Amino acid sequence: MIDYVVKLTKDATKVSPLDHVALKAAGFDDRGVLQITLIAAWFNYINRVADSLGVGRDA
Repeated sequence: MIDYVVKLTKDATKVSPLDHVALKAAGFDDRGVLQITLIAAWFNYINRVADSLGVGRDA
């Protein structure tokens, strides 16, 4: 799962159906794959928003 999330974070265009097959082989069902993807994507999104607005940076 971690390898998948890292790949998704670095370059989502590199994710392929084979990555989903690997997640399923590790015990995740379709819903689990969707949840992993949504959670990782949301964290990536919100962190980029916060970084671009300078949230948490010392003045």
